[in-house]
Amino acid sequence: MKKDIAYIKNMVCPRCIASVKDILHELSIPFDTVELGEALLYGTLSTEQRAALKGKLVEHGFELLEDKKDKIVEAVKTHIIQLIKDPLTDHSIKLSSYLSKELGYDYSHISSIFTASQGLTIEKYVILQRIEYVKELLSYNELTLSEIADKLNYSSLAALSAQFKSVTGTTPSQYRSRSNPGRKSLDNLIP
Repeated sequence: MKKDIAYIKNMVCPRCIASVKDILHELSIPFDTVELGEALLYGTLSTEQRAALKGKLVEHGFELLEDKKDKIVEAVKTHIIQLIKDPLTDHSIKLSSYLSKELGYDYSHISSIFTASQGLTIEKYVILQRIEYVKELLSYNELTLSEIADKLNYSSLAALSAQFKSVTGTTPSQYRSRSNPGRKSLDNLIP
């Protein structure tokens, strides 16, 4: 049976995957797998199925992507979030090479589409995502700052602290000591 990929915006966590699976089950749309940003469907959606899926996804804060450029942007975001949460073991692989390989496009093409769509570079987006993940880890209060720096592949604790302060205006230690740190959801980092 032919498979089709449905690209879905705003999927940022395992709960999002579970929600999309529930929606597909509810609509009786057969699927193989659901991952961040996409669902591998059995067959092509009919016009009615596509409309029903769009509506249900919107009800749950997601969006079915139809435009090729939007699909590329969402794929970039998904891969970056995955890389931040689970970094590559081979640190010699550059982000540009990784994204080119995964998406099947030249990095300059990917980068220009992303920047035009989001109003910031991929590199700036990576920094914002890393800092939000640092905030999350700080709020759990389970790891030391050095362990967080190691986990996110910062070259040093000083590098983490400097980047954190330049983005948030506060040090990681000050952030951790605040009672209500005001984290943003990962899908709302860009205005």
